[in-house]
Amino acid sequence: MSTITHPLAAPINAHGGQLTELTLRRPTPQEARNIKTLPYSLSDSMQPVADIESASKYIAVCAGIPPSSVNQLDLFDLNTLVWMVIGFFLTPATKAPDSEAPSN
Repeated sequence: MSTITHPLAAPINAHGGQLTELTLRRPTPQEARNIKTLPYSLSDSMQPVADIESASKYIAVCAGIPPSSVNQLDLFDLNTLVWMVIGFFLTPATKAPDSEAPSN
């Protein structure tokens, strides 16, 4: 499972301690179904447009922090993490293996 670590511009509090970085993991399909929306929509030109509310839910789930800790994020960190979450949806987790049939 892929993860990305982001050093925070400003620390936040979570689980009784101070965090200076967050590690996001790829959300699972079940988590996406539970959240019930993607963290982005598409513009008329088919470019992703961030949905900050749903992306914030993904940040809490994928970083393993409470939603109240997401509310403490510096705007720079929030923006960066939102686009990191969106990136999980726009790129495959792994490359597909070569589909060449074995030769006889």
